[in-house]
Amino acid sequence: MIVLKFGGTSVQNAEMMDATLTIAAGQIQRAPVVVSSAMSKVTDQLQEIAQLVGEGKESEAERIRAAIQERHMTCAKSFLTGENLARCLADLTAVLSEMQSIMKALAMLKEWSKRSNDTVLSFGERLSTVILAHRAHERGIDADLIDSRDVIKTDDSFTAAVPLEDLTQKLVTARVRPRPGTMAILQGFIASTTGGATTTLGRGGSDYSATIIGAALRAEEVQIWTDVTGIMTSDPRIVKNARTIEKMSYREAAELAYFGAKVIHPSTIQPAVNLGIPVWVKNTFKPAEEGTRIVPSIPGIGLKAIACKKGITLVSVSSSRMLLAYGFLRRIFEIFEKYQTAVDLIATSEVSVSVTIDNAAAVESIARDLSEIGTVGVENDKGIVCLVGQDLWKDTAFLARVFSSLKGTPVRMISLGASDINLSLVVPTDKMEESVRNLHQEFFP
Repeated sequence: MIVLKFGGTSVQNAEMMDATLTIAAGQIQRAPVVVSSAMSKVTDQLQEIAQLVGEGKESEAERIRAAIQERHMTCAKSFLTGENLARCLADLTAVLSEMQSIMKALAMLKEWSKRSNDTVLSFGERLSTVILAHRAHERGIDADLIDSRDVIKTDDSFTAAVPLEDLTQKLVTARVRPRPGTMAILQGFIASTTGGATTTLGRGGSDYSATIIGAALRAEEVQIWTDVTGIMTSDPRIVKNARTIEKMSYREAAELAYFGAKVIHPSTIQPAVNLGIPVWVKNTFKPAEEGTRIVPSIPGIGLKAIACKKGITLVSVSSSRMLLAYGFLRRIFEIFEKYQTAVDLIATSEVSVSVTIDNAAAVESIARDLSEIGTVGVENDKGIVCLVGQDLWKDTAFLARVFSSLKGTPVRMISLGASDINLSLVVPTDKMEESVRNLHQEFFP
Protein backbone atom coordinates (compact mmCIF):
# COMPACT_ATOMS: atom_id res chain seq x y z
CA MET A 1 0.00 0.00 0.00
CA ILE A 2 1.01 3.62 -0.45
CA VAL A 3 0.25 6.94 1.24
CA LEU A 4 -0.44 10.07 -0.81
CA LYS A 5 -0.51 13.45 0.92
CA PHE A 6 -2.05 16.39 -0.93
CA GLY A 7 -1.39 19.98 0.15
CA GLY A 8 -3.77 22.92 0.22
CA THR A 9 -3.19 23.99 -3.39
CA SER A 10 -3.90 20.41 -4.49
CA VAL A 11 -7.45 20.61 -3.03
CA GLN A 12 -8.07 24.35 -3.41
CA ASN A 13 -11.11 23.98 -5.68
CA ALA A 14 -13.22 21.44 -7.56
CA GLU A 15 -10.81 21.22 -10.48
CA MET A 16 -7.83 20.46 -8.27
CA MET A 17 -9.80 18.00 -6.13
CA ASP A 18 -10.61 16.10 -9.31
CA ALA A 19 -6.93 16.18 -10.30
CA THR A 20 -6.04 14.84 -6.85
CA LEU A 21 -8.55 12.00 -7.10
CA THR A 22 -7.33 11.15 -10.61
CA ILE A 23 -3.77 10.80 -9.30
CA ALA A 24 -4.90 8.59 -6.41
CA ALA A 25 -7.34 6.56 -8.51
CA GLY A 26 -4.58 5.90 -11.02
CA GLN A 27 -2.84 3.95 -8.25
CA ILE A 28 -5.99 2.35 -6.81
CA GLN A 29 -4.56 -1.17 -7.07
CA ARG A 30 -1.73 -0.13 -4.74
CA ALA A 31 -4.28 0.39 -1.93
CA PRO A 32 -3.83 4.16 -1.58
CA VAL A 33 -4.34 6.06 1.65
CA VAL A 34 -5.00 9.74 0.88
CA VAL A 35 -4.07 12.36 3.48
CA SER A 36 -5.48 15.79 2.66
CA SER A 37 -4.79 19.32 3.85
CA ALA A 38 -7.40 22.06 4.11
CA MET A 39 -8.21 24.12 1.02
CA SER A 40 -5.49 26.70 0.43
CA LYS A 41 -5.72 29.79 2.69
CA VAL A 42 -8.48 28.28 4.84
CA THR A 43 -6.16 27.53 7.76
CA ASP A 44 -5.06 31.17 7.74
CA GLN A 45 -8.72 32.23 7.84
CA LEU A 46 -9.40 29.85 10.72
CA GLN A 47 -6.42 31.25 12.60
CA GLU A 48 -7.93 34.70 12.22
CA ILE A 49 -11.26 33.39 13.48
CA ALA A 50 -9.59 31.85 16.55
CA GLN A 51 -8.01 35.18 17.44
CA LEU A 52 -11.18 37.18 16.83
CA VAL A 53 -13.42 34.97 18.96
CA GLY A 54 -10.77 35.06 21.68
CA GLU A 55 -11.23 38.83 21.69
CA GLY A 56 -15.02 38.49 21.77
CA LYS A 57 -15.38 39.77 18.19
CA GLU A 58 -17.98 37.23 17.16
CA SER A 59 -19.53 39.20 14.27
CA GLU A 60 -16.16 39.72 12.56
CA ALA A 61 -15.32 36.05 13.01
CA GLU A 62 -18.72 35.03 11.68
CA ARG A 63 -18.14 36.92 8.43
CA ILE A 64 -15.01 34.86 7.81
CA ARG A 65 -16.81 31.63 8.76
CA ALA A 66 -19.58 32.47 6.30
CA ALA A 67 -17.01 32.96 3.54
CA ILE A 68 -15.49 29.56 4.34
CA GLN A 69 -18.96 28.01 4.24
CA GLU A 70 -19.75 29.61 0.88
CA ARG A 71 -16.49 28.40 -0.63
CA HIS A 72 -17.01 24.78 0.42
CA MET A 73 -20.70 24.68 -0.48
CA THR A 74 -20.00 26.18 -3.90
CA CYS A 75 -17.25 23.64 -4.52
CA ALA A 76 -19.55 20.74 -3.59
CA LYS A 77 -22.40 22.00 -5.78
CA SER A 78 -20.09 22.44 -8.76
CA PHE A 79 -19.35 18.73 -9.20
CA LEU A 80 -21.78 16.70 -7.09
CA THR A 81 -25.34 15.69 -8.00
CA GLY A 82 -28.49 14.09 -6.61
CA GLU A 83 -28.39 12.17 -3.35
CA ASN A 84 -24.61 12.38 -3.21
CA LEU A 85 -24.80 16.19 -3.24
CA ALA A 86 -27.53 16.14 -0.60
CA ARG A 87 -25.47 13.90 1.70
CA CYS A 88 -22.37 16.03 1.19
CA LEU A 89 -24.20 19.27 1.97
CA ALA A 90 -25.67 17.66 5.09
CA ASP A 91 -22.23 16.52 6.24
CA LEU A 92 -20.74 19.96 5.56
CA THR A 93 -23.61 21.63 7.42
CA ALA A 94 -23.02 19.41 10.45
CA VAL A 95 -19.33 20.32 10.60
CA LEU A 96 -20.02 24.02 10.02
CA SER A 97 -22.72 24.05 12.70
CA GLU A 98 -20.32 22.50 15.18
CA MET A 99 -17.79 25.15 14.26
CA GLN A 100 -20.36 27.91 14.75
CA SER A 101 -21.32 26.60 18.20
CA ILE A 102 -17.70 26.49 19.31
CA MET A 103 -17.13 30.01 18.02
CA LYS A 104 -20.13 31.32 19.99
CA ALA A 105 -18.90 29.70 23.20
CA LEU A 106 -15.35 31.00 22.78
CA ALA A 107 -16.57 34.50 21.91
CA MET A 108 -18.83 34.57 24.96
CA LEU A 109 -15.97 33.52 27.21
CA LYS A 110 -13.45 35.64 25.28
CA GLU A 111 -11.19 32.62 25.39
CA TRP A 112 -8.12 32.04 23.29
CA SER A 113 -5.79 29.25 24.25
CA LYS A 114 -3.60 26.84 22.37
CA ARG A 115 -6.23 24.20 22.99
CA SER A 116 -9.09 26.28 21.57
CA ASN A 117 -6.84 27.33 18.69
CA ASP A 118 -6.31 23.71 17.68
CA THR A 119 -10.03 23.03 17.83
CA VAL A 120 -10.82 25.91 15.47
CA LEU A 121 -7.97 25.11 13.05
CA SER A 122 -9.11 21.48 12.71
CA PHE A 123 -12.22 22.42 10.72
CA GLY A 124 -10.27 23.14 7.52
CA GLU A 125 -9.17 19.54 7.00
CA ARG A 126 -12.49 18.18 8.18
CA LEU A 127 -14.37 20.19 5.55
CA SER A 128 -12.05 19.47 2.63
CA THR A 129 -12.05 15.71 3.20
CA VAL A 130 -15.86 15.59 3.35
CA ILE A 131 -16.01 17.01 -0.17
CA LEU A 132 -13.14 14.85 -1.39
CA ALA A 133 -14.81 11.67 -0.18
CA HIS A 134 -18.18 12.52 -1.73
CA ARG A 135 -16.53 13.44 -5.03
CA ALA A 136 -14.77 10.08 -5.00
CA HIS A 137 -18.16 8.40 -4.58
CA GLU A 138 -19.60 10.53 -7.41
CA ARG A 139 -16.84 9.24 -9.68
CA GLY A 140 -17.49 5.62 -8.73
CA ILE A 141 -14.37 5.29 -6.54
CA ASP A 142 -14.74 3.08 -3.47
CA ALA A 143 -13.57 5.45 -0.71
CA ASP A 144 -13.68 5.38 3.09
CA LEU A 145 -13.52 8.64 5.07
CA ILE A 146 -11.71 8.21 8.39
CA ASP A 147 -11.28 10.87 11.10
CA SER A 148 -7.56 11.24 11.81
CA ARG A 149 -8.38 12.24 15.36
CA ASP A 150 -9.54 8.67 15.98
CA VAL A 151 -6.24 7.14 14.92
CA ILE A 152 -3.41 9.63 15.56
CA LYS A 153 -3.03 10.18 19.30
CA THR A 154 -0.74 12.79 20.81
CA ASP A 155 0.28 14.44 24.04
CA ASP A 156 -1.38 17.70 25.07
CA SER A 157 1.25 20.03 23.59
CA PHE A 158 -1.44 21.93 21.72
CA THR A 159 -0.41 23.60 18.40
CA ALA A 160 2.67 21.36 18.18
CA ALA A 161 1.55 18.03 19.58
CA VAL A 162 3.88 15.02 19.80
CA PRO A 163 2.43 11.69 18.58
CA LEU A 164 2.16 8.76 20.97
CA GLU A 165 3.83 6.26 18.67
CA ASP A 166 2.76 2.92 20.12
CA LEU A 167 -0.88 3.88 20.62
CA THR A 168 -1.07 5.57 17.22
CA GLN A 169 0.37 2.53 15.46
CA LYS A 170 -2.14 0.28 17.21
CA LEU A 171 -5.10 2.48 16.25
CA VAL A 172 -3.98 3.07 12.66
CA THR A 173 -3.48 -0.61 11.97
CA ALA A 174 -6.84 -1.43 13.60
CA ARG A 175 -8.95 1.21 11.83
CA VAL A 176 -7.20 1.95 8.54
CA ARG A 177 -7.33 -1.19 6.42
CA PRO A 178 -5.93 -0.47 2.94
CA ARG A 179 -6.85 -2.86 0.18
CA PRO A 180 -6.48 -2.79 -3.60
CA GLY A 181 -9.42 -1.15 -5.33
CA THR A 182 -10.33 1.02 -2.33
CA MET A 183 -9.14 4.46 -1.24
CA ALA A 184 -8.93 5.57 2.40
CA ILE A 185 -9.18 9.35 2.99
CA LEU A 186 -7.90 11.00 6.17
CA GLN A 187 -7.14 14.52 7.34
CA GLY A 188 -3.61 15.77 7.67
CA PHE A 189 -2.42 18.08 10.44
CA ILE A 190 -5.03 17.10 13.05
CA ALA A 191 -4.99 14.53 15.82
CA SER A 192 -6.28 14.20 19.39
CA THR A 193 -5.22 13.43 22.94
CA THR A 194 -6.17 10.20 24.66
CA GLY A 195 -8.95 12.22 26.32
CA GLY A 196 -10.34 13.24 22.93
CA ALA A 197 -9.21 16.89 22.82
CA THR A 198 -8.34 17.99 19.29
CA THR A 199 -4.66 18.74 18.69
CA THR A 200 -2.57 19.77 15.69
CA LEU A 201 0.91 18.73 14.64
CA GLY A 202 2.04 22.27 13.81
CA ARG A 203 1.87 24.19 10.55
CA GLY A 204 2.95 21.94 7.72
CA GLY A 205 2.01 18.95 9.83
CA SER A 206 -0.01 17.24 7.09
CA ASP A 207 3.27 15.84 5.76
CA TYR A 208 3.95 14.52 9.24
CA SER A 209 0.50 12.90 9.36
CA ALA A 210 1.28 11.11 6.08
CA THR A 211 4.53 9.59 7.27
CA ILE A 212 3.10 8.69 10.69
CA ILE A 213 0.36 6.73 8.92
CA GLY A 214 2.81 5.36 6.37
CA ALA A 215 5.12 4.11 9.10
CA ALA A 216 2.28 2.54 11.07
CA LEU A 217 1.06 0.67 7.97
CA ARG A 218 4.57 -0.17 6.71
CA ALA A 219 3.81 1.58 3.44
CA GLU A 220 5.70 0.82 0.25
CA GLU A 221 6.24 4.57 -0.15
CA VAL A 222 4.87 7.96 0.88
CA GLN A 223 4.09 10.52 -1.82
CA ILE A 224 3.97 14.21 -0.91
CA TRP A 225 2.00 16.05 -3.61
CA THR A 226 2.46 19.81 -3.67
CA ASP A 227 2.62 22.71 -6.13
CA VAL A 228 6.28 22.37 -7.13
CA THR A 229 8.12 19.58 -8.89
CA GLY A 230 10.05 18.03 -6.05
CA ILE A 231 12.84 19.57 -4.01
CA MET A 232 14.87 22.04 -6.02
CA THR A 233 18.49 23.10 -6.02
CA SER A 234 17.33 26.40 -4.51
CA ASP A 235 14.22 28.47 -3.95
CA PRO A 236 12.90 29.21 -7.48
CA ARG A 237 11.61 32.57 -6.24
CA ILE A 238 15.24 33.54 -5.62
CA VAL A 239 17.01 31.53 -8.32
CA LYS A 240 15.12 31.45 -11.62
CA ASN A 241 17.04 28.49 -13.06
CA ALA A 242 16.71 26.27 -9.99
CA ARG A 243 16.08 22.67 -11.00
CA THR A 244 14.60 19.55 -9.47
CA ILE A 245 16.85 17.17 -7.56
CA GLU A 246 16.27 13.60 -8.73
CA LYS A 247 17.28 11.83 -5.52
CA MET A 248 18.56 12.81 -2.09
CA SER A 249 19.09 11.29 1.34
CA TYR A 250 16.83 11.69 4.36
CA ARG A 251 19.53 13.67 6.17
CA GLU A 252 19.97 16.06 3.28
CA ALA A 253 16.22 16.60 3.00
CA ALA A 254 15.88 17.21 6.75
CA GLU A 255 18.70 19.78 6.72
CA LEU A 256 17.12 21.61 3.79
CA ALA A 257 13.72 21.61 5.46
CA TYR A 258 15.11 23.05 8.67
CA PHE A 259 17.11 25.74 6.93
CA GLY A 260 14.37 27.18 4.80
CA ALA A 261 13.14 24.74 2.13
CA LYS A 262 9.34 24.97 2.31
CA VAL A 263 8.48 21.91 0.24
CA ILE A 264 8.62 19.51 3.16
CA HIS A 265 8.10 19.84 6.89
CA PRO A 266 11.16 19.07 9.05
CA SER A 267 9.29 16.49 11.13
CA THR A 268 8.02 14.76 7.99
CA ILE A 269 11.09 12.68 7.52
CA GLN A 270 11.57 10.91 10.83
CA PRO A 271 8.77 8.29 10.81
CA ALA A 272 9.83 7.23 7.31
CA VAL A 273 13.53 7.25 8.27
CA ASN A 274 12.91 4.81 11.09
CA LEU A 275 11.61 2.17 8.68
CA GLY A 276 13.50 3.08 5.52
CA ILE A 277 10.31 4.03 3.66
CA PRO A 278 11.09 6.17 0.57
CA VAL A 279 9.33 9.53 0.28
CA TRP A 280 8.48 11.09 -3.08
CA VAL A 281 7.89 14.82 -3.48
CA LYS A 282 5.78 15.43 -6.60
CA ASN A 283 3.77 18.16 -8.35
CA THR A 284 -0.02 17.85 -8.51
CA PHE A 285 -0.06 20.33 -11.41
CA LYS A 286 2.48 18.25 -13.38
CA PRO A 287 1.85 14.65 -12.26
CA ALA A 288 3.85 13.12 -15.12
CA GLU A 289 7.09 14.66 -13.85
CA GLU A 290 9.20 12.46 -11.60
CA GLY A 291 9.82 14.84 -8.70
CA THR A 292 12.34 14.03 -5.97
CA ARG A 293 12.84 10.67 -4.29
CA ILE A 294 14.08 10.82 -0.71
CA VAL A 295 15.84 7.62 0.36
CA PRO A 296 17.72 6.47 3.49
CA SER A 297 21.20 7.18 2.13
CA ILE A 298 23.10 7.93 -1.06
CA PRO A 299 26.79 7.22 -1.64
CA GLY A 300 29.09 9.81 -3.16
CA ILE A 301 30.20 13.38 -2.62
CA GLY A 302 28.58 16.55 -3.88
CA LEU A 303 26.41 19.58 -3.29
CA LYS A 304 22.67 18.97 -3.69
CA ALA A 305 21.01 22.28 -2.88
CA ILE A 306 21.32 25.75 -1.39
CA ALA A 307 18.72 27.01 1.09
CA CYS A 308 18.44 30.18 3.11
CA LYS A 309 16.72 31.41 6.23
CA LYS A 310 16.19 35.03 7.20
CA GLY A 311 15.21 36.63 10.51
CA ILE A 312 18.33 35.36 12.26
CA THR A 313 19.86 36.92 15.38
CA LEU A 314 23.51 36.33 16.28
CA VAL A 315 24.34 36.26 20.00
CA SER A 316 27.99 36.28 21.16
CA VAL A 317 29.46 36.05 24.64
CA SER A 318 33.16 36.59 25.37
CA SER A 319 35.12 36.16 28.59
CA SER A 320 38.77 35.61 29.39
CA ARG A 321 37.57 33.32 32.18
CA MET A 322 36.64 30.77 29.51
CA LEU A 323 40.31 30.14 28.71
CA LEU A 324 41.28 26.59 29.78
CA ALA A 325 38.15 26.42 31.92
CA TYR A 326 35.23 24.04 31.81
CA GLY A 327 31.53 24.47 32.48
CA PHE A 328 31.08 27.68 30.48
CA LEU A 329 29.18 26.05 27.62
CA ARG A 330 26.86 24.37 30.07
CA ARG A 331 26.13 27.70 31.79
CA ILE A 332 25.52 29.42 28.45
CA PHE A 333 23.11 26.82 27.12
CA GLU A 334 21.24 26.58 30.41
CA ILE A 335 20.28 30.22 29.81
CA PHE A 336 18.90 29.45 26.35
CA GLU A 337 17.05 26.47 27.83
CA LYS A 338 15.63 28.69 30.60
CA TYR A 339 14.01 30.91 27.98
CA GLN A 340 13.00 27.99 25.74
CA THR A 341 14.99 29.36 22.81
CA ALA A 342 16.46 26.91 20.32
CA VAL A 343 19.93 27.47 18.88
CA ASP A 344 20.68 26.89 15.18
CA LEU A 345 24.42 27.31 14.67
CA ILE A 346 27.32 27.41 17.13
CA ALA A 347 30.91 28.63 16.79
CA THR A 348 33.45 28.63 19.63
CA SER A 349 36.96 29.84 20.34
CA GLU A 350 39.11 29.84 23.48
CA VAL A 351 37.38 32.91 24.91
CA SER A 352 34.08 33.30 23.06
CA VAL A 353 30.95 31.52 21.90
CA SER A 354 28.61 32.67 19.11
CA VAL A 355 25.20 31.19 18.37
CA THR A 356 22.33 31.98 16.05
CA ILE A 357 18.65 31.92 16.95
CA ASP A 358 15.56 32.41 14.80
CA ASN A 359 13.27 33.29 17.67
CA ALA A 360 14.41 36.54 19.25
CA ALA A 361 11.39 36.99 21.54
CA ALA A 362 13.49 36.47 24.68
CA VAL A 363 16.79 37.86 23.40
CA GLU A 364 16.86 40.79 25.85
CA SER A 365 16.43 38.46 28.83
CA ILE A 366 18.99 36.04 27.40
CA ALA A 367 21.50 38.85 26.89
CA ARG A 368 20.92 40.10 30.44
CA ASP A 369 21.61 36.68 31.95
CA LEU A 370 24.60 36.04 29.67
CA SER A 371 26.14 39.35 30.77
CA GLU A 372 26.81 37.73 34.14
CA ILE A 373 29.17 35.37 32.32
CA GLY A 374 30.94 37.77 29.98
CA THR A 375 30.60 40.52 27.39
CA VAL A 376 27.52 40.02 25.25
CA GLY A 377 26.89 41.12 21.67
CA VAL A 378 23.57 40.88 19.83
CA GLU A 379 23.39 41.35 16.05
CA ASN A 380 20.06 41.42 14.25
CA ASP A 381 19.13 41.34 10.56
CA LYS A 382 21.18 38.28 9.69
CA GLY A 383 20.45 35.40 7.36
CA ILE A 384 21.76 31.86 7.07
CA VAL A 385 22.86 30.48 3.72
CA CYS A 386 22.97 26.69 3.91
CA LEU A 387 24.75 24.44 1.38
CA VAL A 388 23.64 20.83 1.67
CA GLY A 389 25.26 17.76 0.17
CA GLN A 390 27.01 14.53 1.02
CA ASP A 391 30.54 14.69 2.52
CA LEU A 392 31.13 18.27 1.44
CA TRP A 393 34.30 18.56 3.51
CA LYS A 394 35.96 15.78 1.50
CA ASP A 395 36.00 17.96 -1.62
CA THR A 396 39.21 19.96 -1.14
CA ALA A 397 38.19 22.62 -3.65
CA PHE A 398 34.69 23.12 -2.24
CA LEU A 399 35.44 25.81 0.35
CA ALA A 400 37.65 27.74 -2.05
CA ARG A 401 34.81 27.84 -4.60
CA VAL A 402 32.32 28.95 -1.94
CA PHE A 403 34.37 31.89 -0.73
CA SER A 404 35.37 32.88 -4.23
CA SER A 405 31.66 33.15 -5.06
CA LEU A 406 31.05 35.30 -1.99
CA LYS A 407 33.82 37.78 -2.65
CA GLY A 408 32.74 41.13 -1.21
CA THR A 409 30.09 39.60 1.09
CA PRO A 410 30.83 39.92 4.83
CA VAL A 411 30.49 36.39 6.23
CA ARG A 412 29.91 36.77 9.96
CA MET A 413 30.00 33.11 11.01
CA ILE A 414 30.74 29.68 9.50
CA SER A 415 29.62 26.20 10.56
CA LEU A 416 30.90 23.09 8.81
CA GLY A 417 32.44 20.55 11.17
CA ALA A 418 29.25 19.78 13.07
CA SER A 419 27.71 18.09 10.04
CA ASP A 420 29.27 16.35 7.07
CA ILE A 421 26.34 17.40 4.87
CA ASN A 422 25.92 21.07 5.73
CA LEU A 423 28.02 24.19 5.33
CA SER A 424 26.19 27.17 6.85
CA LEU A 425 27.19 30.80 6.53
CA VAL A 426 25.76 33.78 8.42
CA VAL A 427 25.52 36.89 6.25
CA PRO A 428 23.63 40.21 6.41
CA THR A 429 19.99 39.81 5.43
CA ASP A 430 20.35 42.27 2.56
CA LYS A 431 23.14 40.07 1.10
CA MET A 432 21.44 36.72 1.61
CA GLU A 433 19.57 36.30 -1.69
CA GLU A 434 22.46 37.67 -3.71
CA SER A 435 24.75 35.15 -1.98
CA VAL A 436 22.38 32.30 -2.83
CA ARG A 437 22.29 33.33 -6.50
CA ASN A 438 26.06 33.63 -6.71
CA LEU A 439 26.60 30.22 -5.12
CA HIS A 440 23.97 28.60 -7.35
CA GLN A 441 25.64 30.02 -10.44
CA GLU A 442 28.98 28.60 -9.27
CA PHE A 443 27.76 25.08 -8.49
CA PHE A 444 24.72 24.71 -10.78
CA PRO A 445 25.58 26.79 -13.88
